[in-house]
Amino acid sequence: MRRRILQSTLGVVILTALLLGVPLIYTAWLWVEDLARSDLQNRLDRMAGEIIAQEGPDGVVNGELNTASLDLLTPKDGRLVVIYPTAPENAARVDIGVSDVASPLIESLAMGSSGSLRLEVPSDVMRTQQRQAVGAVGLLVLISIAVGTAVAVLTAKRLADPLSDVANRAARLAEGDFHPDPRRHSIAELDRVSDVLDSATVEIAGRLQREHTLVADVSHQLRSRLTAVRLRLDELSEHSDPAVVEEADEAMAQVDRLTDAIDELVRSSRSSGEEKQVSVVHELGAVLADWERPFDDVGRALTLGGDVDVMASTTGSRLREAVSVLVDNALVHGAGTCTVSVRLARGAGRTASTRDSMVCVEVSDEGEGVSNELAPHIFDRGFSGAGSTGVGLALARALIEADGGRLELQRRRPALFAVFVPIGREPAPTRVAGNREPR
Repeated sequence: MRRRILQSTLGVVILTALLLGVPLIYTAWLWVEDLARSDLQNRLDRMAGEIIAQEGPDGVVNGELNTASLDLLTPKDGRLVVIYPTAPENAARVDIGVSDVASPLIESLAMGSSGSLRLEVPSDVMRTQQRQAVGAVGLLVLISIAVGTAVAVLTAKRLADPLSDVANRAARLAEGDFHPDPRRHSIAELDRVSDVLDSATVEIAGRLQREHTLVADVSHQLRSRLTAVRLRLDELSEHSDPAVVEEADEAMAQVDRLTDAIDELVRSSRSSGEEKQVSVVHELGAVLADWERPFDDVGRALTLGGDVDVMASTTGSRLREAVSVLVDNALVHGAGTCTVSVRLARGAGRTASTRDSMVCVEVSDEGEGVSNELAPHIFDRGFSGAGSTGVGLALARALIEADGGRLELQRRRPALFAVFVPIGREPAPTRVAGNREPR
């Protein structure tokens, strides 16, 4: 950021210096020449006055022209040619100064119908003065660029460092660091952002604390009720009827799995948000084990397919709960075989690589599917087309999105739901706050 600010400011400074400096240099060059010619013209005017003063009433110079004053007005190394009116010859010529001038600067003045003045001086002096003027203007331009550069550096430092600091604070907030930062930068807008971040930090920390307390209370109540249920089932396991004992054992296994799921969800809610690499097929195997019996009871099949080596960066409990909702939805509203398949979904484009891939979990059945009226609202919380609560699919999508994935209805008839979660990959190096951004 500092580099971009510096480059943009320097670009403006250099462009302004060129737009003003080039015309100013040209103006200085012409101004020196104009001063030199004005000096010569003034000398010619004074010389003309001296000659006119020597003319008689008839407008001619009688006798020899007095050139003493003209000699004084003629510059050193200059040449003056005087043509003045006389009676016998009508005009006479007088040359004053050197006989020849190299690279002359010439000015002339007409005096009446028969007289004129021509003054030649070397142009070397004027050219030297012009180069000096151009050098002075160029030096001013360079000084202005240097001053602009210094201002750009200070401005970039003043803006880039506070912006980087505010960005690092936001990054720490996203990583779960809720400590307020009292530092301010004397920039009203950035200080306002810092105040908002402090307020957000306090609010988020308070909400998280309340949510953790609520989760702890709910999990405690659920464990207590599940413990009571397990004690009652434990009594049934001693029943004389083997069928009752078998059902009690199955129910206790379900209670144990539910207790484990509650514990894992509580741990997930208190985790730091770090990605975990899980085997998708292995995680979903436990889900299908829970739902095989309900499907068998209604004479339907439930299958799972996919590569056991496919790993995903997600929370196992969230993935299991979301797929459980989809399987339950297929059991209640679908028909035929319910198929759960795991595959890799490649990124779009020819240049797509493994980094662009996602793990796709597809849940489909052979029922009538989702109606056109229900499809746009199927993930809306509280909306249901079959008299249910309308919470399940909304909860499933929320669980998947919490781990950076997405849940979509990819086909309406027959229904096909797709869960996309990030593919498992090597953990990226942790960026240390305060490092310089890539140039």
